[in-house]
Amino acid sequence: MIQTERLLLRSWCAADRIPFFDLCQSPVVMACLGGPASLEQVDASIARVRACEDKNGFCFWAIERQADGTFLGFCGLKIADVTGAPIDGAIEIGWRLRQEDWGQGYAREAALASLRWAWANLAVPRVIAMTVPANRRSWGLMERIGMRHRAELDFDHPLFPDNHPLRRHIVYAADRPPGV
Repeated sequence: MIQTERLLLRSWCAADRIPFFDLCQSPVVMACLGGPASLEQVDASIARVRACEDKNGFCFWAIERQADGTFLGFCGLKIADVTGAPIDGAIEIGWRLRQEDWGQGYAREAALASLRWAWANLAVPRVIAMTVPANRRSWGLMERIGMRHRAELDFDHPLFPDNHPLRRHIVYAADRPPGV
């Protein structure tokens, strides 16, 4: 679907299931996402991603390293679905990579490619991203790809109870570049 210098962002295939499950078993990767996921949760996640792609033509695409075909995680776009939040219905960019692939520029490369795809294919004024304040790596990447914190869009995520450390979500946004 999207090819970069080192990566292929593509539709999910059956062979991605176990590597994605392994990624979602990492307590470090999943620390700001509610903890490790069960195989049933992973299957449901893949089903949602596939349905998003079927319906909208985009999704959180699987990331494959071109050099060796290794599944690294995902990056891409979806329609934010957080009822009652100020970002509900916005185009959201997101990513999740294997811990062993952090710090190599893969997430940045995939995120920039996803943003370019959004500007070329979607008539939207901005793309948002969200995370928890403690996820410095994620919001740091948001800043490195040109997104800016939009405090007026921050919200308490309804999936987490009051006083839960993952309840508060911060929102970053990239506005459509002029002339694009």
